[in-house]
Amino acid sequence: MPFAARCSSCAGASRFTGRYEAGGLLTVYCPFCGKQDTRVIDSRLASEGAQVRRRRECNDCGERFTTFESPELVMPRIIKSNGAREPYDESKLTGGIMRALEKRPVESERVDAALTRLQHRLRASGEREIPARQLGEWVMNELRQLDQVAYVRFASVYRSFEDVNAFREEIEKLESEPTAEERKNQISLLPDE
Repeated sequence: MPFAARCSSCAGASRFTGRYEAGGLLTVYCPFCGKQDTRVIDSRLASEGAQVRRRRECNDCGERFTTFESPELVMPRIIKSNGAREPYDESKLTGGIMRALEKRPVESERVDAALTRLQHRLRASGEREIPARQLGEWVMNELRQLDQVAYVRFASVYRSFEDVNAFREEIEKLESEPTAEERKNQISLLPDE
């Protein structure tokens, strides 16, 4: 079974392949000389445990490079409002969130963590198909935590606000909710799971 990995020593621009051989052994080809005689020097978890980062060295040319391995899990199909079904598209999800966050002061690490949580939630649902409406609600919940302006931007498109009153109602709902700082300082009434 082939896999693709990103070579960090090539500034991420190069992709190279490896292959799982009989018995589950992984053969990785060196991106510098093309030989398959490489060895793992170091392995660590990355991306909140979703990937394995491996530092490798080519036994032929001596160059070092990094691979990131992640499982290819089947994501549920998305059921659009018109009933059409389409495969989950990570770039659509990322693009929608990034458009809502455009020119907002949100760190990229927080955005990446939100995307990872959304993808984990999709996989953990155990469903083969998820309504787009459900995914949209999850996205709005994540955006509400990241940035309230981005949340209102996304909600205005997602919920098809027709006039200024719809904006006003959504903003009033936001103002009545506790801030992220206030939520963090609240004492939980339920035991931690």
